[in-house]
Amino acid sequence: NIDASALFDAIIVGMIGSIICARLYYVAFYPGDKYINNPMEILKIHDGGIAIYGSLIGALVFGGIMAKMRKLRVPAVLDVASLGFLIGQAIGRWGNFINQECFGTPTLLPWGRSSDNTGNITVHPCFLYESLLCLAGFVVLHVFNKKWRRYDGQTFLLYIVWYGTARFFIEGMRTDSLMLHVMNLRVSQVVAAACVVAGLTLLFIFRRRTSLSGCGSAEVMEAVGLEKPEVDPALEKSTIFGDLPGHSPAADHSAGQGEPIGDEESASEEGKPESTENEEG
Repeated sequence: NIDASALFDAIIVGMIGSIICARLYYVAFYPGDKYINNPMEILKIHDGGIAIYGSLIGALVFGGIMAKMRKLRVPAVLDVASLGFLIGQAIGRWGNFINQECFGTPTLLPWGRSSDNTGNITVHPCFLYESLLCLAGFVVLHVFNKKWRRYDGQTFLLYIVWYGTARFFIEGMRTDSLMLHVMNLRVSQVVAAACVVAGLTLLFIFRRRTSLSGCGSAEVMEAVGLEKPEVDPALEKSTIFGDLPGHSPAADHSAGQGEPIGDEESASEEGKPESTENEEG
């Protein structure tokens, strides 16, 4: 139950914000003074250098502001967006494969990859792990969203827990991570851990909430007065190729009326008095 036009506005603004923040996030944690000495290099995004967490932050902040301005329920919008995030991340990680990056430590596993960037050493394909986990996350959260969601925003909280957990362990295998300037910690692992803790905390706090504006748990939908769309009975047994063999909506209608028409006519005839020549006389 989201206005499509208003949602599209939020998506466009969120997309612009995500690109800007993805670049700024990367620049903020880039080692060395490259961007400090030459700030114009920040604009050369085509040379590479963006970060997914910055992209998510930008999408949430800018897209959320526009959703609020367009009078949308922001938690409901986040539930929809989280599924889109997972699809985008699953596909986007294959850009790392094209660029021959996002690899991990050496491995003897059969799906290991090697390239010039790894010194022809077989290493963990971290981009593949993340892509598959994002795809699995989409399937799990899509089913949850349709059947068990109890309040707006719950799917998004599960998303940040799912992705944060996956990213924390995958990041531990990578050899090209952005590092904190003050401590020898991977930036993405710190952010991932914070996301998991925040997500689990909010899930616990809101565990008794029941506030839906769309699909979710049938029990909650009934409690808040949401009606599920009715399916035309004539289409339940149909396929894209037409009605199933032996199925006819007209026949179903006739079958539900009781006895066949022929029997009704016979019964009515039996009830009529017999005509005789004496009566006519």
